[in-house]
Amino acid sequence: MHISEGILPFPWALLWSLVALPFVAIGVRRLNLLAREDLSLKPLVGLMTAVVFIVSCLPVPVPTAGTCSHPCGTGISAILVGPLVSVLIAAVSLLIQALFLAHGGLSTLGANTLSMGVVGSFVGFLAFRGLRRVGASLVVSGFVAGLLADWGTYAATSLFLSLGIRGDAPLLPLFTRVLLAFMPTQLPLGIIEGVATAGMVRLLYRKRPDLLLKMRVITEKELPSHA
Repeated sequence: MHISEGILPFPWALLWSLVALPFVAIGVRRLNLLAREDLSLKPLVGLMTAVVFIVSCLPVPVPTAGTCSHPCGTGISAILVGPLVSVLIAAVSLLIQALFLAHGGLSTLGANTLSMGVVGSFVGFLAFRGLRRVGASLVVSGFVAGLLADWGTYAATSLFLSLGIRGDAPLLPLFTRVLLAFMPTQLPLGIIEGVATAGMVRLLYRKRPDLLLKMRVITEKELPSHA
């Protein structure tokens, strides 16, 4: 993620921005709708934005890919507030990083939002809900959600980079090389993010099961006996 400023040709940067924009707009609408029903949601979204911002500010440079590698945090945000609001959280975090930390760029904000916000959030959310539906525990579901949200983000980033820089070269070999460039750092980072996501879900279940219930992460039948 964090594709650097100037890496993508303008037509590709514009395309990804146009694709990402409707998701951000729907995320704003979704947040406003939920906030009207529950006034405590916006503070939670603010907290999750801070979490995603901090987590995704820990870059590991990948010179061979023209970008950097790091955790994303969208797995846990998608679990707690849903994928659409998580897209908005990612977009705000990436915008602040581009403006003040030189992580990523304004021209690549659409591509970065699309990979981390859209792909990461929806992959993590669908993985979590799918596993819960077939009876997996919160910990297992949280781990897989964090893992796949991270890896999905970097698979999308590899695709966006490859499409932008390939010229007349075949796409698949270049995509494979870019993806392989990420693997030494992103494979272990994805596992770490999976563990962290599972840990956060487990901690919330022990300390704030009411929050998980309110956000429909668990049902009333799953509340701990002391809650």
